[in-house]
Amino acid sequence: MSTESALTLPQASRGGTPIGAVLADLLPAATASRARVRDAALVLGGAALTGVAAQIAVPVPGSPVPVTGQTFAALLVGASLGAGRGLLSLALYALAGLAGMPWFAGGASGAGGATFGYILGMLLAATVVGALARRGGDRGVLRTAGTMAAGTALIYAVGVPYLALSTGMSFGEAVAVGLVPFLIGDALKAALAMGALPTAWKLAGRRG
Repeated sequence: MSTESALTLPQASRGGTPIGAVLADLLPAATASRARVRDAALVLGGAALTGVAAQIAVPVPGSPVPVTGQTFAALLVGASLGAGRGLLSLALYALAGLAGMPWFAGGASGAGGATFGYILGMLLAATVVGALARRGGDRGVLRTAGTMAAGTALIYAVGVPYLALSTGMSFGEAVAVGLVPFLIGDALKAALAMGALPTAWKLAGRRG
């Protein structure tokens, strides 16, 4: 069992799934060494998923921030992997992009872009969403909605001020071009998560 799982999972279970687990904890690992291999693969996979989703980028007229699948992937990674592995996944994604891996939005890399603050926000969001998921924040529709809303708010809480500072915009201008145009898309992403995550838990409970 991974260090994260061993420290946080009690022995009791409810509905066939452990109390305090995240979805990744349900993947079998018979020994500690196999758990470490599993966790490393999950961290790499989470980073890769975020990088691939970032390539789904649609420009927004008048805004330096595109609509991407990146934020949705980061929140799913956090919810599915938990706080520790989610943070490591997003940290790996960010560090590889800083080192030149062209997998930020639209194939970009490096820290010079005005949207890098959103990536920093994703680090925080994946951690918090993972912690909420371990407390059952992804097991019901309403709880999942609240978890996704909290994660999305954290991304904007870092990304919008960073956008303002890096471009010289006022905070109000940054909100207008870096938050408002994305609210409908964020609601749709939350709706997808509200269907996918509780359904995954129901399926896991039936198999447990």
